[in-house]
Amino acid sequence: MEKIIIEGSNHLPRVEFDLNGKLSMEGRSLPEDVVKLFSPLIDFASNLSVGSVVFDINLEYFNTATSKQLLELLKHLDANNKINEVCVNWHFEEGDEDSIEMAEIYEESLMRIAFKYIEYQEAA
Repeated sequence: MEKIIIEGSNHLPRVEFDLNGKLSMEGRSLPEDVVKLFSPLIDFASNLSVGSVVFDINLEYFNTATSKQLLELLKHLDANNKINEVCVNWHFEEGDEDSIEMAEIYEESLMRIAFKYIEYQEAA
């Protein structure tokens, strides 16, 4: 298994999944083929063997297809018994209630993952 780095674009988030348990996804996610984007990430999450995972999610916008695949990814992390603990740092723009609600829905669907909500100011 190798580290995954996907350079972001207008339609794809920047993704960095490291074998040390530091995972990040940021930017916008409107992929044409959402399964192609998430399949290797879900595979990585299922096979990762590390004490703890910190997953920084900072998506300014993502479509419904991304939302479904993101939940699948989180479920695979949650179910991976080769990981002792998982923390998701959910970054959201000040006042973005939709983003918080989505994260809360994810959090309710998971057994072991702890969520930390990190608010940031709107870019000028």
